[in-house]
Amino acid sequence: MTNSSFPTNFRGWNRFADLQPTVVFDSYWRFAAERQAIFFRRIEGQPAPWTHDPFLARYRFTNAYRAADRVSQYLIREVIYGGGRSLTPREQLFRVMLFKLFNKIDTWQLLEAHLGPLSWETFNYRAYDEILTTTMRRGGKLYSAAYIIPPVNWPEGEGVKHRGHLHLVRTALSGDLVDGLEAATSLACVFALLKKLPSLGDFLAFQLAIDLNYATLIDFAEDSFVVAGPGARDGIAKCFANAADYVAEDIIEFMHDRQEHEFARLGLDFQTLWGRRLQLIDCQNLFCEISKYARVAHPAVMGVSGRTRIKQIYKPAGPPHNVWFPPKWSLNDRLPLQPERAEKLL
Repeated sequence: MTNSSFPTNFRGWNRFADLQPTVVFDSYWRFAAERQAIFFRRIEGQPAPWTHDPFLARYRFTNAYRAADRVSQYLIREVIYGGGRSLTPREQLFRVMLFKLFNKIDTWQLLEAHLGPLSWETFNYRAYDEILTTTMRRGGKLYSAAYIIPPVNWPEGEGVKHRGHLHLVRTALSGDLVDGLEAATSLACVFALLKKLPSLGDFLAFQLAIDLNYATLIDFAEDSFVVAGPGARDGIAKCFANAADYVAEDIIEFMHDRQEHEFARLGLDFQTLWGRRLQLIDCQNLFCEISKYARVAHPAVMGVSGRTRIKQIYKPAGPPHNVWFPPKWSLNDRLPLQPERAEKLL
């Protein structure tokens, strides 16, 4: 279903001139603006409801900016920069990899509760395995449901998923990966290095590259490289009737470049992240989210996944977190005094 009432065209955008937007294309921008507005309403301490959009109110969606999401915020504030510690490059890689392979705050906190500060210097495979195995046998969940973390084919792990991932961390840290990352000249190079690790495909290698880029181990612009995941590809197919004629990553870059134009066209007052535009990773994630949103808002527009329902219902998880971003972004001095921060100063 193409958007016959689309009031503009893509002429002048070289190879994108023939893109055929559907009704979901406009919803992509409206979703981004409203989801970002919800984020600001929450951190400003406004009472619920934070939106009148029935789908955003009912279902769980990530923030417009990946770094502002709850799990990414925990990674940044606690795993990478927590406690004012200055971590060596090897410790940064260890902590980010360990966290990312489970992608679950509860699992990180479980390990810390038993072992204290998690460090490569004190890493003991058997101790980690014992804690995780005990939790698993008691019915505890070790992995996030956000996306599937593929298992590592390691016979000595006896088919136990977390053992393969502990082995993967041990293997990566015992080799020369840190040296390779420090010598990397681009985010694409980082992605290529990570993809050499067992079981890391395109999607997870790119996500891990972005997480490492929050730290000081590497420092590349988030608008310099992107990889489209399965969810993003589905969202792209819903936004453009002829998406298959284009490279998915090129379309993500196209959206990144046009963002101010499209928000203005639709009369949307999009609030950036204190001056930081949507980056390529954010536009990629927004395609994932519009893929889900369109299942209920535009059920007649089919993508490539065949999915028709949204499984995760929104449940308030307590007060909003105290947002904080990688210091190298120079955003933290611009943040308003949030309720949680104000209480700490009293």
